[in-house]
Amino acid sequence: MTGYSKAVRLGQTGPAVFPIGLGCMGMSGLYGATDDAESIATLQAAIDAGVNLLDTGDFYGMGHNELLVGRAIAGRRDRVHLSVKFGALRGPDGAFIGIDTRPAAVKTFAAYSLKRLGVNVIDIYRPSRLDPVVPIEDTIGAIRDLVQAGYVRHIGLSEVGALTILRASKVHPIVDLQIEYSLASRKPEREIFPRLQQLGISATLYGIFSRGLLTGSKPAGKIDFRTYFPRFATENQRKNSEAVSQLKGFAADLGMSPGQLLIAWARAKQPHFVPIIGARTRGQLTDALGALGKPLSATDVAALEALIPENAIAGSRYGAEQMATLDSEK
Repeated sequence: MTGYSKAVRLGQTGPAVFPIGLGCMGMSGLYGATDDAESIATLQAAIDAGVNLLDTGDFYGMGHNELLVGRAIAGRRDRVHLSVKFGALRGPDGAFIGIDTRPAAVKTFAAYSLKRLGVNVIDIYRPSRLDPVVPIEDTIGAIRDLVQAGYVRHIGLSEVGALTILRASKVHPIVDLQIEYSLASRKPEREIFPRLQQLGISATLYGIFSRGLLTGSKPAGKIDFRTYFPRFATENQRKNSEAVSQLKGFAADLGMSPGQLLIAWARAKQPHFVPIIGARTRGQLTDALGALGKPLSATDVAALEALIPENAIAGSRYGAEQMATLDSEK
């Protein structure tokens, strides 16, 4: 990797990765119907293009996503770093029903992930959320045990605040925090990113497109979980549609797609962090990779943020109940 596509190291002890990662969640139905054959083709096209950070979770499709990734990386394992989230609990109907990061649960989840992925070691293992009844030290300590036993290489975090990051880092080196970050969600800039910088921890940034909102994507019926998010609610659609229209015009003036503009903005703002893009098709992947050759200047960034200030987007990134439980929002 050279030039604008040079590798980004995760933290002080983590791997060097391609400047864009591939998030695999959407390949297991949360955004509507999917095609396993196209998903595998997209994963393998990404690997062939140099993308070497794949992000999944054991609760994506109740194991389906890990099985899918396992099929895609067969014969390519040495070319990828697997980032795996755990801890979210789901019912047979697909409902999210809680979080469990007790040490025994951590090790059980890891055992099943290793099996589904068809690998001997997970590159980066992270709790998906902070468990309100389990000290973060206990959870990270359990992953540290897995590191010492050779089942995990590095430890990451997800959606936690500055204090939790500090506490976790005292137990074991943390390579990155996974956090939502976009033109519509800039709160991490205030306290979380400065704490990461202080501790030498990187970030992998998801939700760059605000789940497709900023590129004009709309929920595909009740099977699409975005249907239940405030930013996609009917009462917010008019204001948000106006902002999206302005963004599309700005992108067109620069000869970019909306998605490329959003990736380029994130990379210009946080050059030492890695956007995780949820491409589900080879076409979406090709578009995302095109952003690497179209960097934004400081003038471009300032103009875009003046056009789309953070308060231009109506609605919170999750519903009120989930927002209240997010450690990163406290």
